[in-house]
Amino acid sequence: MARKKFAEDGKALLFTLPAMVPLTLFWFFPLGYVVYLSFVEWDFMSPTKLFVGFDNYRGLFSDPAFYQSLRVSILFCLGSVLPIIAVGLALAMLLTRKMPGGALYRTLIFSPWVTPTVAVSIVWSWIYEPEVGLANSALNAIGLDGIRWLEDPNWALVGILLVTIWKSAGWSMIFYLVAIRNVPTDLMEAAGLDGAGSWRKFVHVTLPLISPTTFFLFIVQMVQALQAYDQINVLTQGGPAGSTRTLLYLYYQSAFDSFQIGQASAVAITLIIGCVLLSVFSAIVGRNAVHYS
Repeated sequence: MARKKFAEDGKALLFTLPAMVPLTLFWFFPLGYVVYLSFVEWDFMSPTKLFVGFDNYRGLFSDPAFYQSLRVSILFCLGSVLPIIAVGLALAMLLTRKMPGGALYRTLIFSPWVTPTVAVSIVWSWIYEPEVGLANSALNAIGLDGIRWLEDPNWALVGILLVTIWKSAGWSMIFYLVAIRNVPTDLMEAAGLDGAGSWRKFVHVTLPLISPTTFFLFIVQMVQALQAYDQINVLTQGGPAGSTRTLLYLYYQSAFDSFQIGQASAVAITLIIGCVLLSVFSAIVGRNAVHYS
């Protein structure tokens, strides 16, 4: 019996080896190397690396720029993930109804997602131009003063959030379209026979049944928000005054502007740990929500 189990385990290991080789080369090994770099002082060019222990982490956690970047990252996550999910759900509910040109609308709304973020950000930088941009022209047309979207610390993060929401809402919408169409029609009909209106059907039937999709989108969008870089680099370069500098952008500046590879690696490890903890917490909350529902 033990020999048979050993043979089965050996076969399973052989099947996993083709996947484990690239995973080890391109994920486990780089991750281990970054962990090592977080304990050394290195300028990216020197042939020697000085081991400094936890000094990079102590320096990071005593740096006000780290806490400012952490605050911006949290605001960016909350300000992008929740609207992306809400807007995607609203669009999906609207487009599940039979309407002329529905396929065209779905294509147009989804198209920003497949457009490169750099190209999208360049277009939005023109839209946000203070003097002749479309954003301020629209505000002026309704009698409001223009905003210096990317130059005012109070508005720069809002401007990036609008770009992020506009780009990602269509992707969220596609998942909700599939989930809503998979809601059993007999449950909706039964709810209607019990006197439930459209809103009650949505709250008590549709939302609970599409909750796995919501949970999936929340996790994926949260991780993507923590990894946001392209739109920040193109639109604001982390400014003004650090108002749009997230943890990932702090990592970039530490590594490739200041050449402090050890401190940058400490930022990367801190960000990875944060993503893991957030995913575990979300999984626990999602499992408990499903259990109690």
